[in-house]
Amino acid sequence: MSKIFNIYGTDYHSMTKKLLDESNAIKLVNGSVALKPNLVVSGTPDNGATTHSEILSGCLEYFIDNGVKDLSVIEGSWVAADTMKAMKRAGYDKVCEKYNVPFYDLKRDKTRSVETPIGKIEICCKALDVGLLVNLPVLKGHCQTVMTCALKNLKGCLPDREKRRFHSLGLTKPIAALGAALKNQNRLIIVDNICGDLDFEEGGNPVQTDRIFLGTDPVMIDSYGCGLMGLEIDDVKYIKLAEKFGAGETKFSPENILYLNEPENAKKITRPSGTVAGLIKNVHEDSACSACYASLVRALYLNPELKSEKIYIGQGWRNKKIPDDGLGIGNCCKNASRFIKGCPPSAKEIINKNV
Repeated sequence: MSKIFNIYGTDYHSMTKKLLDESNAIKLVNGSVALKPNLVVSGTPDNGATTHSEILSGCLEYFIDNGVKDLSVIEGSWVAADTMKAMKRAGYDKVCEKYNVPFYDLKRDKTRSVETPIGKIEICCKALDVGLLVNLPVLKGHCQTVMTCALKNLKGCLPDREKRRFHSLGLTKPIAALGAALKNQNRLIIVDNICGDLDFEEGGNPVQTDRIFLGTDPVMIDSYGCGLMGLEIDDVKYIKLAEKFGAGETKFSPENILYLNEPENAKKITRPSGTVAGLIKNVHEDSACSACYASLVRALYLNPELKSEKIYIGQGWRNKKIPDDGLGIGNCCKNASRFIKGCPPSAKEIINKNV
């Protein structure tokens, strides 16, 4: 069973290199390497939709330092969006220039028809022909598929006409089939879980988490991501279907989840606005780390009944009395009469009130 490596902090470039070092990712390289971020729309990563450029730069520096010479960045934004405009808005043009690595707009790439469990799918050649496809998704909500992460990020490897067809087919089956079709290439996933949007693929309601995690199985990564977002695997219909199609495995055990540091390495949360602000009216926060706070926000979003609770969260509550009717979130609040254990607890654990 493959491992999932987690790291917290704000130096995303160094964090990415640390994940790659600790997982010995270089052993996966067999020839060329292409990095596939998420540039679904033109926007800055702090809006919660696109992959941070520091993750991109950390990957490039790691592979260059380890002797990889055939490197590229590939992506195709969603239908009607301008990929090159998106890459510049995200700061990728400066990163690619610094490391002298080409960026390819997959909307302009040739395609090949690949046989899959649901029939033929047209896939861009640069994704099919690469030795190692490094998938760099953002863990975030999605208005149609509930969540998007490793498997759905592969949709950027399609021409626009195929993206349209995926929607006409209902997304679930074609996303699962695409994961199986690219199984041999997509053997390294680094997830941007820094500030993914709460509900929409195009951003707008980011939730600061300051976490990046790495794995080698896209199905397992998506299954793990479900728990972080407070979802059941069955809520995201294409995950188990992708497992059935042979794209990976849903099962993982706590022993396979590795932490390179503690959530305290992430910065303290900033006061959110918009939808998020409306969820936290009864939350008493004192020096909460962003990872723990993000789990709480997602739990509040998915389970409105929690909003009636008086909730306490943060390291500042370690030495303070928490009222008897208060619910403590995380090990820092274990002096509460009721608390959700974990450092940090997942949104799923908070929803289930695993006190």
